[in-house]
Amino acid sequence: MSAKYSFYTLLLTGLFGWGCTGTSSNSPELVAVDQISYNFHIRPILSDKCFACHGPDANKREAGLRLDTETGAFEALKENPGKFALVAGDPNASEVYHRITSEDPSEQMPPPESNLKLLDSEIELIKKWIEQGAAYEPHWAFVKPEKKQIPEASDWARNEIDHFTWKKMKEKGLEPNPEAEDYELIKRASLDLTGLPPSPEILERYQGFEEENTYEDLLNNLLSEQSFGEKLAILWLDISRYSDSYGYQDDNIRTQWPYRDWLIHAFNNNLPYDQFITWQLAGDLLPNPTKETILATAFNRNHKYTEEGGVIDEEYRIEYVLDKTNTFSTGVLGITMECAQCHDHKYDPFSQKEYFELFAFFNNSREKGFEGDVSVSQPAKTPILWVEQEDLGGILDFINHPDTTKLSISVMGELDEQEARTTYILDRGVYDAPTDPVNPSTPASILEFSDNLPKNRLGLAQWATNKDNPLTARVFVNLIWQEIFGTGIVKSAGDFGMQGDLPSHPELLDWLAVDFMENGWDIKRLLKQILSSATYRQSAQITDRHLKTDPENVYLARAPRLRLPAENIQDLVLASSGLLVQKVGGPSVKPYQPDGIWEAATSGRGELAKYEQDTGESLYRRGIYNFIKLTVPPPKAIIFDASNRDRCEVGRGRTNTPLQALVMLNDPMVLEAARVLSSELNDKHSDAEAAIEEAFKRILCRPMKASEASLISDYFEDQLERFESEPETIEPTLAVGEYPLREEDINPRTAALMQVIVSLYNLEETITKI
Repeated sequence: MSAKYSFYTLLLTGLFGWGCTGTSSNSPELVAVDQISYNFHIRPILSDKCFACHGPDANKREAGLRLDTETGAFEALKENPGKFALVAGDPNASEVYHRITSEDPSEQMPPPESNLKLLDSEIELIKKWIEQGAAYEPHWAFVKPEKKQIPEASDWARNEIDHFTWKKMKEKGLEPNPEAEDYELIKRASLDLTGLPPSPEILERYQGFEEENTYEDLLNNLLSEQSFGEKLAILWLDISRYSDSYGYQDDNIRTQWPYRDWLIHAFNNNLPYDQFITWQLAGDLLPNPTKETILATAFNRNHKYTEEGGVIDEEYRIEYVLDKTNTFSTGVLGITMECAQCHDHKYDPFSQKEYFELFAFFNNSREKGFEGDVSVSQPAKTPILWVEQEDLGGILDFINHPDTTKLSISVMGELDEQEARTTYILDRGVYDAPTDPVNPSTPASILEFSDNLPKNRLGLAQWATNKDNPLTARVFVNLIWQEIFGTGIVKSAGDFGMQGDLPSHPELLDWLAVDFMENGWDIKRLLKQILSSATYRQSAQITDRHLKTDPENVYLARAPRLRLPAENIQDLVLASSGLLVQKVGGPSVKPYQPDGIWEAATSGRGELAKYEQDTGESLYRRGIYNFIKLTVPPPKAIIFDASNRDRCEVGRGRTNTPLQALVMLNDPMVLEAARVLSSELNDKHSDAEAAIEEAFKRILCRPMKASEASLISDYFEDQLERFESEPETIEPTLAVGEYPLREEDINPRTAALMQVIVSLYNLEETITKI
């Protein structure tokens, strides 16, 4: 086989070998269990198969039977007072057991027309649970976390995390992988903490982790980099639904980017998470608010706004308050509170009344539903924070504002007491159907709202960050775990309710949540704690035992293999090529994008009717700064599963599609980066093998193996021969992108090395964290 085709075989294996994250059922593990747990064995079955008709939603409850509460399950049946749904210790006297084992369609539960059916193993679990007394438990996520005794572990463990993961591995008959190679750990930690690949100099410095250049020193240095805040901010920008336009049909420009600058600043300065949440929810209501704390409240204002004439002001104002409520409940509390907007929640203990009590905290903002149509440019909506030049030299010095004009940002502002609105339960959630008035409050099943707290957003923030709140710390720790391992300890990161996934390591989740709070809600400490663990430091090698026993790596007997987020793929290409402009913050940029995409999906009005590509250094910024138009998000990012930012999202998928390979092979940014790196390496090295070796190390962040060096060298020679024999193809190949092409670079060697580098960028390993 020729060098050309053998290398393409390697390349295509990389291109189409990207794995997608699998999914798992929320059903409990149906194995032999001595002691049945309601939370971990029974409740998931009832939630999936029974609660829609016999759960919290009173309007949809059948036969007056409620199975989600102990009282409802044990009281006499309304339609047959001599019988009981459950009789502790006696399955045969329990109507539930009778109905789920009946073959009579008129009695069978779930009813045949529901298309739901219990497995035999699920029926056996319910039977055994009834025999053991049918004990109910509060939903695990609504119980205050506590630190359980740390399990024993082998000498393999490096910190407390490993004791919990080791216990689960042993229960499943698994052994942890050996530790990863030093270059693998350097790359992995660098990508996790900064989103950037380590340079060859960093790889050389920390090789072997000897003397003062320890692994801990590496983590400390990465956590101190400005790029740390840029990496972690991507998670929160998804949660806060950040974008650079208003959405809806006209989708005009808005200037919320100073909020992004604040977010990066907050993470880099390690603002404690309880303060981080408080400022964003209610920074304007603090006793002595500053422009920084007020700026943080832009978190609440990142939702879509209409600029279309003829709309009803109150309809859209209500829509905006709903969005704030849902973003808080999903992003901070990890619950699906929005399901109770139109009726009582079907699965979780949240009533429609409680939904609008939560809604009431956000209902007194001074914002309007409609402030004018697209014909009047409004980069911010009332209430507005104005940023003056003097602010940029003072409390807001982290804002990267390139000119001397004032900045306007949409933030929060509260109505005076005499102006305050009355909040009503809205019939079916419709804006013009008010029913009963309600006061601000929170779901009692999570934590009662204390009378000592102010009934405004500041009180809500204090309730959310109260150490007795069972959700806030758990949810954030789980999000960070998801960022590192690809899947949270609770897989359904935005749903800790009854339909959400059970935690794979419940004791570990609770231990981390309590430890996080006990240590000042310190985000950098939490990340260092996770990255210091032996669990994190394992090799990502996959064995047949792994695939057979734990194909989704739930029990963490190996490090995960994860494709990088969309933004960090761009970052890796630009950084390894030397093109990356590492300027922090500032307005969003418009890099290369296919022609005509905006024009095909716009009303033709407003500043964003046509895509105007930037030039110069704006083309080489990190992916976090790419301009996001809500109606037409950046196509390359969407192809690589980025959030489209039109609503709060707490996790991204990882798909595997041919379009991804198409992007990596044809994107002007990738081709331009390859061309620029080729020119640089040809200037630096007279020897082609040395140039290839450095390119490999900069892109894949490890030394080449001998077999790889031979294969790639042969491919280079093949391409060199092609360009020498077809000199007319050299300039068209190199003339891509706006970075200046020097006359002396238009030669066969530069073009051949460029093709090698493009191929390296397209290997699976390049854009995979392993």
